[in-house]
Amino acid sequence: MASMAAKVSLWVVVTTILVLVVFGAGGDDDKQQAAADGSPDYAEALGKAILFFEGQRSGRLPANQRARWRGDSALNDGRQENVNLTGGYYDAGDNVKFVFPMAFTVTLLSWSADEYRGEVAAAGQLGNLRAAIRWGADFLLRAHTSPTTLYTQVGDGNADHQCWERPEDMDTPRSLYKITADSPGSEAAGEAAAALAAAYLVFKDDSDKTFSSRLLAAARSVFELANNYRGSFQSSCPFYCSYSGFQDELLWASAWLHRATQDATYLDFLVDNEGSSNPVNEFSWDNKLAGAQMLATQEYLRGKTELARYKDNMDAFVCALMPNSGNVQIQTTPGGLLFTRDSVNMQYTVTAGLLLSIYSKALRSSGSSGGVRCSAASFSPVQIITFATSQVGYTGINLQMFQGFARLHCSVSDNAPCFRWITSWGRTPWACPTWWGSAPSSRGASTTAARPSRRSRFSAGQFPAEKGSHHGCRRATQTRTSMLERSWEDQMGMTSSATTEGIPHTLSQQHTSMEPLWVPVLLQGGRSSW
Repeated sequence: MASMAAKVSLWVVVTTILVLVVFGAGGDDDKQQAAADGSPDYAEALGKAILFFEGQRSGRLPANQRARWRGDSALNDGRQENVNLTGGYYDAGDNVKFVFPMAFTVTLLSWSADEYRGEVAAAGQLGNLRAAIRWGADFLLRAHTSPTTLYTQVGDGNADHQCWERPEDMDTPRSLYKITADSPGSEAAGEAAAALAAAYLVFKDDSDKTFSSRLLAAARSVFELANNYRGSFQSSCPFYCSYSGFQDELLWASAWLHRATQDATYLDFLVDNEGSSNPVNEFSWDNKLAGAQMLATQEYLRGKTELARYKDNMDAFVCALMPNSGNVQIQTTPGGLLFTRDSVNMQYTVTAGLLLSIYSKALRSSGSSGGVRCSAASFSPVQIITFATSQVGYTGINLQMFQGFARLHCSVSDNAPCFRWITSWGRTPWACPTWWGSAPSSRGASTTAARPSRRSRFSAGQFPAEKGSHHGCRRATQTRTSMLERSWEDQMGMTSSATTEGIPHTLSQQHTSMEPLWVPVLLQGGRSSW
């Protein structure tokens, strides 16, 4: 269970990197002021980050699918219970669909499109971002099959993780998990409600009102499931259980529904349940309190003073992060990176940067010149966005930790399925190119390619499927996919300058199935949880 809790970042980190790239994609004056000359090409990074989600798609793929190495998969999901659970996104390097983190992904993608619509459009990526949101939202609509039912997982995580299969070829069980009135899961239902309400804001002005109406109706319905049948699914969920309880998801969902509808019912819910809002120092797939506080703070700054507690909590969040505030709870590395914990730290860094960016924008929009006052210092909106921008840069977009890219070619039999990445300390065993960042260089980052203290779960030459059959997993003998028949430069518009063997440095050791070559992969950092 602990390993899955860490592995969530393989989804969430890419999502939140996309969110942060979004806020740098356009021409906001203060963001330009905060960025130094020679700032990175956020628009290019944005396009590649969005493209990642096409590689994660499940179900029948559309004709305009750009990730051409993928094919239709999991077309019978839900059939054993006579429901259609096709579509959606695979979690990371596996073939399981988890609603809890998937819904959080849809929420953040939608927040990006709603909050920074102009910037994304200026980067030429609004259509692709909307398509990514709709692919996930469509699945959430299918998963909410009745007022008291929400399917929360498709696939058997334990069996799946013993297999080394492409989604197009998988033969592991497609087990179904759901929450109901009798078996509640307010965390998953609350997050699904938030995602559907946020997606509604993205599509509500479309000429086709049917889809947006379905989104809003489902958001209201699944929120009622979360609120009226309260209970945690921690005891029954096999993976991605919530460890922070469900009160944060209820506040998060209510805040999104109020934003979507301006219905006083949801505002009253926030006021009546403000006792559940306490100062926190992180925003993640599990703990949404800071996100709910940010949404409520935006309403406070628009005149809803009854939400003052949320604004105070949001100020405390800022003070917990800003260096020299006098209230620092999250330390920074010598190079300035927020460091929350060892386990896939980047997810916390980029979500913190997201909230700081939005708060800076909200303060400026409200005409507030005072910013945020902490015990030892006060911070203006420009100072806040400057710090947020520094976190985006440190994650790798400005390449301060990468001197370049090197291409690692492998020479294994073409029969090996080029699907999941493998972190080994020699050659990777796949007959496909792999990208590593070169040795990190400056500004506090490690300057050595030191190995972590433990090897990854599977080292070179060890194919799980070759050890025998595991839960129906066939021997891995698939032929190469079209991915191998085209150059990665053609696929991704990237070029390589070197072919090398060697050990990946510690900033790029986290790899999953469908995260080839792109900026989001290189930004993940941390260690492999496999």
